[in-house]
Amino acid sequence: MPHPAHPRDIALTALAPTIWGATYLVTTTLLPQGIPVTVALLRALPAGLLLLLILRKLPTWDWVPKLLVLGGLNFTLFFICLFIAAYRLPGGVAATLGATQPLIVLILARLLLGYAIRPLAVLAGIAGLIGVACLVLSPDAALDPVGILSALIGAVSMATGTVLSRKWSPPVPPLVFTSWQLIAGGVLLLPLALLIDPPLPALSLANVSGFLFLGLIGGALAYFLFFRGIATIGPERVAPLGFLSPVTAVLLGLLVARETLSLPQIIGMVLIFGSVWLGQYAQSRPLRS
Repeated sequence: MPHPAHPRDIALTALAPTIWGATYLVTTTLLPQGIPVTVALLRALPAGLLLLLILRKLPTWDWVPKLLVLGGLNFTLFFICLFIAAYRLPGGVAATLGATQPLIVLILARLLLGYAIRPLAVLAGIAGLIGVACLVLSPDAALDPVGILSALIGAVSMATGTVLSRKWSPPVPPLVFTSWQLIAGGVLLLPLALLIDPPLPALSLANVSGFLFLGLIGGALAYFLFFRGIATIGPERVAPLGFLSPVTAVLLGLLVARETLSLPQIIGMVLIFGSVWLGQYAQSRPLRS
């Protein structure tokens, strides 16, 4: 069952989706275009190998199948669905569909971990979903069936990986577990990148800096905080923090473009911050018998 969470652990975990909110800006401004699977590969595999080189801790053979499943869910399938949705849907639609993930986590945590579904947590998930829609969705957004399906599969994939990361937590430090999952996801992405994407072009200094950010900050650091959070505060508390990612993305976009927030966006941010608080509060309340 879920355990009480220290505010420090919640704050550290919240840094992960906050960092991920910068991914869109980094990808569009610093990275070469037209190689999405290669970008996903370079985000996961080098960071995982670097951590493995530093930590020098290999998994036992009985853990390899589970790590391939976790790496496939949290990185391979999720990243591929994310890029398909990004190409076929407006960003607002993709982000709104991705925001269903906290609600999916609540259902899967009930099915796979036996956690109770708390009504306040469901309310927080719905409020966050509406908040993301207000923040990023435009009235004339086009709906592509393949893009919608990809976004929903991506949300289910990441939600399943989040819950299974708690269920299949090995007796090693979270940073070691992070390195194993990054490598597993990267290994599965490698043949897909070779088959799908054109060769990597010559990299500029901006490209290199973008890849370093995605690999070290958006990859190794953010996923360490993410998996550490799953281990310490539980997936049911981690999932609502994901709503902070689109907030960061919008604020960074406003900072770069020097735009102003519209009234619906302000309402969306209030709903998102309220849902994040309510999601944590819901898990701290004792269940009624």
